[in-house]
Amino acid sequence: MSGSGSTAGDDPLQTAVWRLRSRGCWTDAAALLAPHPGAAPSLQRASLLVERCLFTGVGWPDAEDALRVAEATAREDDERGGAASERGHLAYAATILGVRDRADEARAALGRAAALLAPTAPGRPLLDFRRGLIAEHLSDSPQSAVAAYRRAHAGATAHGQTLLLSFTWRHLAGLALREGELAEARHGFGESLRIREELGYLVGTAPALAALADAEPEPEASRLRAEAGRLFRLLDGVPTWLAAQLAPSTAA
Repeated sequence: MSGSGSTAGDDPLQTAVWRLRSRGCWTDAAALLAPHPGAAPSLQRASLLVERCLFTGVGWPDAEDALRVAEATAREDDERGGAASERGHLAYAATILGVRDRADEARAALGRAAALLAPTAPGRPLLDFRRGLIAEHLSDSPQSAVAAYRRAHAGATAHGQTLLLSFTWRHLAGLALREGELAEARHGFGESLRIREELGYLVGTAPALAALADAEPEPEASRLRAEAGRLFRLLDGVPTWLAAQLAPSTAA
């Protein structure tokens, strides 16, 4: 349900931030960035706290505060566009989780981001992915969603944004499953899971396992859901929205 452009490189700070983020410790990861001034750290900090909202359903005031700082420190169009993209994603999260209907705000913010980010900007693939989320989940327009996800997938490939590819694979696979394209769905879900396991993106692995389970026959489906449930409990029930998907197998 979320998305990200890249993982840590050789920077020790970014490595530490990634390790915390990948385990669902968004607040701790954001705290590492707090002493660092400037637009880029402010935007990254906001992104972490927005992701926390989407995965846990809590922390909205902290995310809003971080976003205001990111918006205030942005100077270049890419920075302003990135902040607008995060603003739209927070509004999307609030809407999809039933906190408050902010669908119009989400669309407007992502529209501003699209006007600010150049077609070749590093933030463009993530923006395209988020516009796909709006099309799929708020506008019920699967064709528009597929087009946006494919643009995001191509852009993520071009920019080497491996984690984002795990999200585009997964959401394209989900739409394929809706159309009954089981082979395509299994391939996409499998690629998403492979990437997340290779990157060590633990907090995103349980959703990837559960998604693949939806496209697999028994007994493989039950095995995948059991593994997803184990990781879900290990991370203290994060992401919270996965509980409903795992409930039938838990009851069984």
